[in-house]
Amino acid sequence: MIMITVAFLLGMILCLLFGVPYIDFLKKKMIGQYVKDLAPESHAQKQGTPTTGGVFIIVAIVISSIIALMLAQRLSTDALIILITLVFYTFAGFQDDYIKIKGKGNDGLTPKGKLLRQIAIALLPTLYVMMTNSYGSYFSIGSFVINLHWFYPLLAIFIITGASNAYNLTDGLDGLAASTGVPAFVVCSIISLFSGYPEVAIISASVAGALVGFLKYNKPKAQVFMGDTGSLAIGGLLGTLAVMGKFEFLLIFLAAIFVTETLSVIIQVVSFKTTGKRVFKMAPIHHHFELCGWSEKKVVVVFAIVSCICSVFALGLFELFKKGIL
Repeated sequence: MIMITVAFLLGMILCLLFGVPYIDFLKKKMIGQYVKDLAPESHAQKQGTPTTGGVFIIVAIVISSIIALMLAQRLSTDALIILITLVFYTFAGFQDDYIKIKGKGNDGLTPKGKLLRQIAIALLPTLYVMMTNSYGSYFSIGSFVINLHWFYPLLAIFIITGASNAYNLTDGLDGLAASTGVPAFVVCSIISLFSGYPEVAIISASVAGALVGFLKYNKPKAQVFMGDTGSLAIGGLLGTLAVMGKFEFLLIFLAAIFVTETLSVIIQVVSFKTTGKRVFKMAPIHHHFELCGWSEKKVVVVFAIVSCICSVFALGLFELFKKGIL
C-alpha cells in the first residue's frame, strides 16, 4: 500500500513539475488547438490553447511508475509490457495531433488509420496475456468463469481499443477527461492490489496522480489540452490495465462515463442515418448538456461525481465477488 501512495504522489508531483516548462514551450512555438466549426459557440475562445499536453502526463506516468516499481522490486515483464503499450499509444496520439497542428485544422489521422494503429498496439498486451497468464483466455463475472479460448483475443482487443476511443471522445471540455479518469484509476489500483496484480496497481496509482497534477493546468479555463497524445494513450492504458489485471467486466462500471459518451455518439449517428433525426442536440453527450444550458464547469463537476459513484459501485461489486456473495 505504501508503494501505491508513493506512485500516486510521484505521478502528481512530476506532472506538476513538467507542466510549466512544457506549456511555455508550446506557447513559444504557438502550438495550439483548432476548434471545429460544429462545436458549441462557447468553445471559440479555446482556439489557440496549447495542446499535446499528454506528452508531460505520459512522461510523468512512466517515470513515476518505474521508480515506484523499482522500489517495490516489481519492475517485471508485465509492467514493461503495460508501459510499452502506453508509449506506443502516445506516439499514435501524437501523430494525430501533429497532423492537425501542421494542417492548421481539426482533421488528423483518418478514422481507419487511427483504428488500425489502435488495434495493432492492442495486440501486444493481448498476446502477452494469452501466452504467459494461465488464466489469460478466461473471462469471469464473480463465480461465473468461462474459457473463451481464441475468442478472448478479440474481446481483449475490443476492450483496449474501445477504451482508447471512449476516453478520447470524453476529452472535450476543460478538466473533463482528467476529473472523470482519476476515480476510475484509483479504483483500478485498489482492485488490482487486492487481486494480486501489484504492477497494475502501482501503474494505475501513477496515472491517477498524474491526472490530479494535470488538472492544475487543465481546469477551466484550461492552460493546456492533453490532446489525442494523452487521451488515446490514457484510454488505451485503462483497457490494457483491465486486461492485464483481469477485471474486464468491472471496466463497464469503472468507465461508465466513457462508455456513455461513446454510446451517445453511436446512437446519434444511427438515429440520424436511419430516421434523419437527432436524439441529442449534439454528441458526445457532454455537448448536449452544454446546449441545454449547463455551464462547462457544471457538466465537468456532475460527470466527475457520477464517475466517482460508478467507480465506488465497481469496487463494491468487486468486494461482493471476492466474498462469493455474487
